[in-house]
Amino acid sequence: MSRLNYANQEYIFEEKQVGDVLYLSYPLLEQTGIVNHGFSTRIGGVSEGIFSSMNLSFSRGDDEASVRENFKRMAEAIGVEPNSLIFAAQTHTTNVRKVTAGDKGKGILYPLDYQDVDGLITNEPGICLTTFYADCVPLFFIDPVHKAIGLSHSGWRGTVGKMGQETLHRMKEEYGTDAKDVIAAVGPSICQDCYEVSEDVIDKFKEAFDEKYWSELFYKKENNKFQLNLWKANEIILLEAGVHRENIAVTNVCTNCNSDVLFSHRATKGQRGSLAAFMALK
Repeated sequence: MSRLNYANQEYIFEEKQVGDVLYLSYPLLEQTGIVNHGFSTRIGGVSEGIFSSMNLSFSRGDDEASVRENFKRMAEAIGVEPNSLIFAAQTHTTNVRKVTAGDKGKGILYPLDYQDVDGLITNEPGICLTTFYADCVPLFFIDPVHKAIGLSHSGWRGTVGKMGQETLHRMKEEYGTDAKDVIAAVGPSICQDCYEVSEDVIDKFKEAFDEKYWSELFYKKENNKFQLNLWKANEIILLEAGVHRENIAVTNVCTNCNSDVLFSHRATKGQRGSLAAFMALK
């Protein structure tokens, strides 16, 4: 039985349980056969209180030993070594970092020696890219031709900056990736019905996106606020970058609507842990 409420009945995610750990995986990504991946839920960890139970953040005030155990459980569930994780250093930029075996363990075993990095790319097997969420948009990229992957964090600022396009650009630069070969996914994040923003945010989206998309991206309410669709915005970015529609899986799971199973910054007014996205080449 599903633990989540889905926006529609399309089969986009599989809910997987390994021991106590519940996580989400994309059949579209799994079908490539070349990655281990997953998106965490709140279920199956050891953290307590507002962090219960699968908190994957060292920086929100949770007990460090609990967070380490959570990472160990999550890594085991998706089939990667805990020491193979490499963390992003997220500050709502569109900076993408190429990582190699020498970066293994940064964030989990060793301090980060970089900052302002919201996207990670690699073509080396056995490295698990790791990015963090609690309403913002996770973006997964697999290039099955050149055996390269990318994982990026895209909040509204990253979306305005077209983080998806930037990640694909860096993958092309580093690995020769052609967007038409890429399998991509837009991960669990806040839905349009739950995401109210002010006019200054919408002004930035008007600058970044062609007017023909505006009706799909946002609408104005009587209180002069707007409801913004980050799912659609990121789908448009990927399509315009050259990814084929049939190769994009767009989430139908909202973090705010499912705040009992997923961490949501909005739902908890910031009193929360963090979710994480993971992906590694086999």
